[in-house]
Amino acid sequence: MSFQDIDLQWFAAEDEGRTEEPSEYKLRKAREEGRIPKSQDLNSSVVFFVTVILLIFLAKSIFISCTEIMRIFFTRCTENNVASPFFAYVFFRYFMKIILPVSLSGITAAVLSNIIQNKGFLFTFKTITPKFSKIIPKFGEYFKNTLFSVKGVFNIVKSLGKVAVIVVIAYLLLKKDIPDLLMAIKSASISLAVTKIAEMAAQLIVIAAVIFILISIPDYFVNRREFMESMKMTKYEVKQEYKEMEGDPEVKGRLEQAQRQMMTQNMPKAVRESDVVITNPTHFAVSMKYERGVDDAPKVTAKGADEIAFQIRRIAAENNVPVVENRPLARGLYTDTEVGDIIPDKYLRVLADVYAEIMKYNSKKY
Repeated sequence: MSFQDIDLQWFAAEDEGRTEEPSEYKLRKAREEGRIPKSQDLNSSVVFFVTVILLIFLAKSIFISCTEIMRIFFTRCTENNVASPFFAYVFFRYFMKIILPVSLSGITAAVLSNIIQNKGFLFTFKTITPKFSKIIPKFGEYFKNTLFSVKGVFNIVKSLGKVAVIVVIAYLLLKKDIPDLLMAIKSASISLAVTKIAEMAAQLIVIAAVIFILISIPDYFVNRREFMESMKMTKYEVKQEYKEMEGDPEVKGRLEQAQRQMMTQNMPKAVRESDVVITNPTHFAVSMKYERGVDDAPKVTAKGADEIAFQIRRIAAENNVPVVENRPLARGLYTDTEVGDIIPDKYLRVLADVYAEIMKYNSKKY
């Protein structure tokens, strides 16, 4: 391999597009601000399903309570003023008896659905803090997001799917049960007809609620994918975040653990297969490799500081990999690159000289 044959203009610049997965720190900050992937449709579908099921189970009790309210009103209205505290107390008591269980079940279902989607309890004031920018309507952006985006098209298809589901289920139920309903009406059995209509309505609502949940599940994954795409980072952002967090003891501990794991797993093989190791000479070590016809420029195969740098130098010495001391280059490569990165353009000229020296040494040796 010779860098004398390589034109430096072949080396492509580092892509600064948002191609890197979001860091744990960025995801944690977004979570603290209340920005998490979740589906409001899934929440509302779960609440709807739980409420419907509870109403069906409590239908008899609700009917009895309503009957009692009417009985009390019609039997006592001549004895008491309708505006008296007695009637207010009776209506409040039965109102709470009917509404409270349904309301509590809906609230509980909403909270549990959010906890499951949020992967834990999350409360923040940032999501409810009023912002003036949100008050001013942005119709252009609204229509763009609603009609001319993947999410907008998905929402339209989802809404049409729900309507289609209701229509199909209603048709199938009517087709199956309409003869019995007509028979009950013809026989002048009002109670039987009402019961049949109630059964059909309950079946329609329960089946629709279940299907709404099934339709809403893909919505969660679509929102999650869109959220993760929006959280992606450029390589520059990753490096800047790394520099800012180096002083955090907790983050530093995790980085050291990751470095030790890398050292025991992939690093020895990567260093053995490298072309050269650049050191400064004790604090930093960066190894790299270039495959002509495959790589646009040399790539970083391993890097480390202090103990890791010592291990890289030791492995290189044991496997006859050239170790070159260049303090500015070693520090720059360690700071500006990660394992797997292509060497930035600003270091290529110096690196070409390093490779040239290595080739000159090898030619004298052999």
